[in-house]
Amino acid sequence: MQTMTVGHFKAHFSQVLDFVQHGEDVVISYGKKKEKIAVLVPYSRYEGKPARILGILAGKASFTLSPDFKISDEELLSL
Repeated sequence: MQTMTVGHFKAHFSQVLDFVQHGEDVVISYGKKKEKIAVLVPYSRYEGKPARILGILAGKASFTLSPDFKISDEELLSL
C-alpha cells in the first residue's frame, strides 16, 4: 500500500492507475497534517463488498431484500 499527497496523486495519475491495475491500494492524504482521506482500490476488490453484520443480532437474525425491491432517492430521504 502506498500513501501519497493529493498533489503527488494529481501529478502522477497515470502511474497511480498502473499501481491500482496491478492490485495495489493507494492511500491519498491531504493537508498539512497529511490526514488520510481516501483509498483507491482495484475495482475487482471493490465489487466484492463484505456482507453487513447486524451487530448484537449477529447470528440471531438475517436481512435480505427482494431482487425487485426499488426505492427512489426522494422516497428514501422522505422517510
